[in-house]
This record gives sequence, C-alpha cells and structure tokens, in this order.
Amino acid sequence: MKPTTAHVDTFARDHLPAPDAQPEFRFDLPELQFPERLNCATELLDRHVKEGRGGRPCVKAPNGPAWTYAELQAQADRIAHVLVEDCGLVPGNRVLLRAANKPMLVACWFAVMKAGGIAVATMPMLRAKELGQVIDKAQVTIALCDAALRSELKAAAAAASSTTPARIVCFGAAAPRRPERSEGSDPPSLETLMSRHDAPFRTVDTAATDTCILAFTSGTTGQPKATMHFHRDVMASCVCFPPHVLRAEPDDVFIGSPPLAFTFGLGGLTLFPMHIGASTVLLEKAGPPDLLEAIASQRATVCFTAPTSYRAMAAGAREKKLGARDGGALRKCVAAGEALPAATRALWKESTGIEIVDGIGATEMFHIFISADEAQARPGATGLVVPGYRARVVDDHGNEVPRGTIGRLAVQGPTGCRYLGDPRQADYVKGGWNYTGDAYVQSADGYFVYQSRTDDMIISAGYNIAAVEVEDVLLRHEAVAECAVIGVADDERGQIVKAFVVLRSGQRGDEAMVKALQDFVKATVAPYKYPRAVEFREALPRTETGKLQRFRLRSSELRRAP
Repeated sequence: MKPTTAHVDTFARDHLPAPDAQPEFRFDLPELQFPERLNCATELLDRHVKEGRGGRPCVKAPNGPAWTYAELQAQADRIAHVLVEDCGLVPGNRVLLRAANKPMLVACWFAVMKAGGIAVATMPMLRAKELGQVIDKAQVTIALCDAALRSELKAAAAAASSTTPARIVCFGAAAPRRPERSEGSDPPSLETLMSRHDAPFRTVDTAATDTCILAFTSGTTGQPKATMHFHRDVMASCVCFPPHVLRAEPDDVFIGSPPLAFTFGLGGLTLFPMHIGASTVLLEKAGPPDLLEAIASQRATVCFTAPTSYRAMAAGAREKKLGARDGGALRKCVAAGEALPAATRALWKESTGIEIVDGIGATEMFHIFISADEAQARPGATGLVVPGYRARVVDDHGNEVPRGTIGRLAVQGPTGCRYLGDPRQADYVKGGWNYTGDAYVQSADGYFVYQSRTDDMIISAGYNIAAVEVEDVLLRHEAVAECAVIGVADDERGQIVKAFVVLRSGQRGDEAMVKALQDFVKATVAPYKYPRAVEFREALPRTETGKLQRFRLRSSELRRAP
C-alpha cells in the first residue's frame, strides 16, 4: 500500500537539488529500464526467498552468525517492525546506522529499506564531532547502534545543534533486557524489541525515485556532504559494473575490507553478492593480516579492498597459496578507492596469479564507473567506461580535450550527484556532467589513466581526508599557532597526511610534541585522518594578503622526493 502524503516525511524530497542543477541521467541499457514503483529490498532480499532460494547462504561473520536469505529476511522484518511500531518511523525518516561490518548491520540496513526509511550509515571510527555533523545535516530521527560504539553517538546527539535522534536503540549487548523497564533504567535493546515481533513485514511500496540512502563524503572544506541515492540508483549499481566487468557467480563468496558505510563496501560486500544470490563474509576487523587469514579460512572467492591492502597481503598470499592457480579459492580481486600502482598490480599477480580488476568510483556516483576486466586490464591505467556510463576528459570550460592531454574527468550515467541541500552541488555538476575532482588522460584507444586529484582532497589507503579538517583540529591544540596540511606520496598508502606546524612561543618541536599532536587528532576525529608526518616551521608560506599557499609546500615535498 502506498503511504498517504500525511504519513510521509518529505525532508529528502524537499532538499533535492533543483532539476537544472542535477546531472543528466542516462538509462541506455535495457536492464536500466526500472518500473516507477521499486524497493531495493524487494529485489535484493525478498525476491530470493519468494523464488525458492531462501535456504541459500547469504551473510556470515567468521566468529558470529551465519544467515541464509530467509533468516536475514526474518531478522530484517523484525527490525522493520521495531522501527515502525516501537520507534514511530514513517517513510522518509532518516535512520543512522552505526556498527562495524557484521550481519546485524546488514539486517538493520534492509529493515530501513523495507520500512521506507533512509539509511545513514556511519563508519565505526567516527568521533562525536563528525557524528554530530552527520546528525545535523541529515536531521536524523532514529539511530540503531552497536552497543560497543554508543558512547561517541550519545555525545554527538547531546551536542548536535539542530536536532537529535528521537530514539537511539542499541544492539549487541551481552544480555537482552525485558521490554518493560522502570523509570531511569537503560532502554531495551534492539534484540529485546525484536523478540516481540515474529510476523512478516510488508515491504513499503516506494517509488524508484524515493531517496533510500544518504551517503556521506568528506568535503574539501572539512564539512561533510550528504549524497542522495534513490532505490533506482541502488539497483543501477548492480546491473552495470557487476555483470559487465566483475562477472561473479551465485556460488561465489565475497569478502573485503571497506566499511558498509562506504558505497564501495556496501556495493561490493552486500548489494552485488545479494543481487545474484551469492554470499558474503563480513569482518569487523579487516586490516591486511585479518583479511588475509579470513580469505584463507572462509575460502572466499571474490575480494574487494584498496590497493594498499593488496600490496601488504602479497607475501602472505603467496605463502598461503590463496589463488586458484595454487589450489586456493580466491579467483577475483577488485581494487578501488585510490590509484592502483602498476607495481602493486604486478606484485599481486605474481603472488596469486590473479589480475586485479581496478576501478574508479565516487560516493556521488555510488560505485565504479570506469574499470577493466582481467582480460582488458592494462598496467598503469584505470580502464574503460563501464557499460551504462560515458566519460570524457575536458578542460576548465567543459570542452573535451584531445586524447593524450591531461584534463578533468567528467561522467554521466544512471547514477549521479545529488547533494542534500548543499551549494557545492554547483561545483560537482556542470552542464549536466559529474566532475569527480580527478585529473585523467585518455589514451588513443580509450583507456583512462589517472593523474592526480584536482582539489585539496588527500587519498590515503582508500580513505578521503580533507586537509582543512585536519588543520582545524590541530589549531585547537594549545601548542599550535598555525598549521597547514597536505598529502605527500607514500609507497605503502599512496599518500599520507603531513602537517606543517608553527608552534606557540615556548613550545618545543620535538618527538614528544609530534606524538602529542598525533594523539590529539586521533582523539578528536577518525584516527585514519591523523598526520603521519609532522614538520615544525618558523612560518608558513602565504600571499601578501595572508592566504595560505599549500602549493609551495607541495612543491617543496616534490623537490625532496628521490
């Protein structure tokens, strides 16, 4: 049944960019002709159960639950009942999700979809400062949170300037509480509330163009941007890159490191396997050693992770004989999030016999839009345009440049940038094209070759880090008078964050101060943003009007490079 307007939260619809500010959307493939009424949970989960595949393995954790499609559906249905009947959710409400990669997070995500809500997934590493920005920007109404991560969320909710979640429900506590509680006691856990609901949940009849995800991405200004994606966008991501480039199979076992709060992780570790009825293994800790062990122990066949992880795992992969060439199960590997060095590609293939499927995606575009399969892979190149998309390299005026010339990457396809009530929409979308912030060269035969970022974004081990955000944190330290942050090249991580710091009078720029500043950043924002290199200076390069000249700092680093 379609909800009446009186019972729908129109916040997302009201904050969409104006039609003329949005990119041109293209639906050139037959499989992109979606019906007007569409709910991605119906297509990705309910469909498999309805068509007799409910007993197939779906999602598991190495030391946790292992659910079939029918079991995941039952869990999601119970949570959807909790959202609607216990928390008062109406379609269009925003639900913040906070947990490491685990089956329960997937169940929560599908519950939000089934109830017609909008999922706002957040990385476990985010601190209260960053979570508060998300809460304010998305006007979050409900939060489902792993009990182990609730402290930062509660601090963020208490400090949020414009709104706080009307209800925070935690899961994963040691023992569920009774639903009845006395005044002043802890609220019941999600598991306790779920135990009251056994009936199937009727998935809400949503429009294909209803927003179902607010995916946050770091802005170069340090203020996060919420990208709005429809049910249609979720399904479009499943019928472009996966069948045309990845070509996985229903018996594949997916695994990887990106958090589900990243669209790279959501697609690669949930949407893509579930679209074809495959299974996925979710890891709460997915550093290279953990991922390496899990690939071997779980007999995973498809891996999604950043180039730096493949480089770090190469020696161990050889020892464990992970690749099918050596009798292992692993057969497909996808890299994205940062440029894939030719040396890393060669090292991984030498260690496993597997050619990495490289790709570039963006939160604004939802997932990968340029890539190449194993047969078409070319060292040093990202690849070709994924079917369903088109891309070109242009100058500052939007004119396509000759092949072999460096320019700005512009993309169109079935997905594209829609920022939630944000003037930066005009920076990303120009003339109907999405400008990703990447500089590329296109070869004579159509391959796209990455050159650099065109903005101040630092990409380190697949994470996007805004220089100004790190600067803002450092400037709060009592010892810091001035600072500037840039990304510098690093063999292991692609780039690392480097801070140039001018200390206040009487402060010493020694190793103890370096550690103090690093620890301060780690305690204030997500730890991956901390400066791995710190250089103390007497002054920073500025213009006559006082504007910081980061380019001079970058130039000095380039001159130092061997």
